[in-house]
Amino acid sequence: MATIDPRIVRHLKDAQPDLYWLDADPLEPSAHSALVGEIEADLAIVGAGYTGLWTALLAKEKHPDWRVVIIEMRETGAGASGRNGGFCNYSLTHGWTNGKRRFADEMEVISRLGRENLEAIEETINKYNIQCNWEWTGELRVAIEPWQLEGMREEAEERNRIGDDVEFLDKEAIQARVHSPIYEGGLFDHDGTALVDPARLVWGLEKACLSLGVEIFENSQVQWLENLDDGVILHTAYGFAKAQRVALATNVFPTLQKNLRKFVVPVYDYQIVTEPLTPEQLKSIGWSEREGISDSGHQFHYYRLTDDNCIVWGGWDAIYNFRGRVAREYEFRPETYVKLVDHFLKTFPQLEGIKFTHAWGGAIDTCTRFSPFWSQSKDERVVSVLGYTGLGVAATRFGAQVMLDLLDGEDNERTRLTMVRSKPLAFPPEPFRFFFIQITRWSINRADENGGKRNLWLRTLDRLGLGFDS
Repeated sequence: MATIDPRIVRHLKDAQPDLYWLDADPLEPSAHSALVGEIEADLAIVGAGYTGLWTALLAKEKHPDWRVVIIEMRETGAGASGRNGGFCNYSLTHGWTNGKRRFADEMEVISRLGRENLEAIEETINKYNIQCNWEWTGELRVAIEPWQLEGMREEAEERNRIGDDVEFLDKEAIQARVHSPIYEGGLFDHDGTALVDPARLVWGLEKACLSLGVEIFENSQVQWLENLDDGVILHTAYGFAKAQRVALATNVFPTLQKNLRKFVVPVYDYQIVTEPLTPEQLKSIGWSEREGISDSGHQFHYYRLTDDNCIVWGGWDAIYNFRGRVAREYEFRPETYVKLVDHFLKTFPQLEGIKFTHAWGGAIDTCTRFSPFWSQSKDERVVSVLGYTGLGVAATRFGAQVMLDLLDGEDNERTRLTMVRSKPLAFPPEPFRFFFIQITRWSINRADENGGKRNLWLRTLDRLGLGFDS
């Protein structure tokens, strides 16, 4: 058994294995009934997370006469949508660097569409009075090793040329914003990120959908799709829905289009939350502008302040289980919580002794290009979007919008994008998939420990267009 450092573990003694965002929140809505019997719809959506809810809302706004139904196997927001860090980022490509590597010729358009998408989310929040603690704070990407500064100044210049508002910060400037002894510098994206309460955003979107007449059925897993000449039947345990169009928004759960399963794997991400900081503790770390923060290693942390000044701290470990198993017991991983506390205290040693109140984890879907991809059936009646890789709070709206474009047969700026018309490379089958991912994780860790130097394995992946960074 590994030696446990009691200095670190004592910070976790009161941590509950529960979601911070769901802790006795009075805004949590009532449950919905299961689908029993037979119904018909113009559009049936599978999955009631962000993607499914955005699809329903946008569909009813565009086609108010449509009957739109959402069929969810658990409850609304039960997956990644209800338990993420609440970073609502404008990027549609999991960051500028990843997007530039894969879609260099389109990045100016993609970046503009991403900014428009983020602005549209704020407009929707205001229009439907969604109480999700929206804060347009911007985001700091900090370097905790000198090698991580490489390319940051150039990135800021490139992004500013196409309309972003990004500032390179040297060590003195970053320390003036947030006081951490390990910060070497970074980038400040002034307006590319807003922070939200992720569960309240789910519930607010659900309420907006219901106000427009969307019907939601919970605890109704869609078991299979049956194609007919005049529609598609979605079969559940107690009934079925016949729909003219189907949007699949299943995220990490196995897609009903089996030919797409080779493109996506589930990985587990973990978070911990502190007790509310005292005024003295807040003063000791600065952070007066409340920016969202992520660090710049190949393995990285993301963290932010909540409305009651707790710190949500997550990331680093990305755990893949053999054969991509998704199970309740994987959502709690004590060894990862210990690692997260250790890294937290190295970042903010002045907060030594603070208690962590919540600790949890969950699966997210990832693909080999780290950004969403779309698929449409040959008869064009079934569409799906997958592969957000943990940066989907905002990108899900864009994913939903593109699904509706495809269902409506639209030829527009969005549907003509290479990222919409192409798919990522597939993962190898098991057991090669498991070893592939484990070797990659080991290599990434070695790169972080050796000044960012990528070994032969990672360089080979780069040449193949996989380019794993996290």
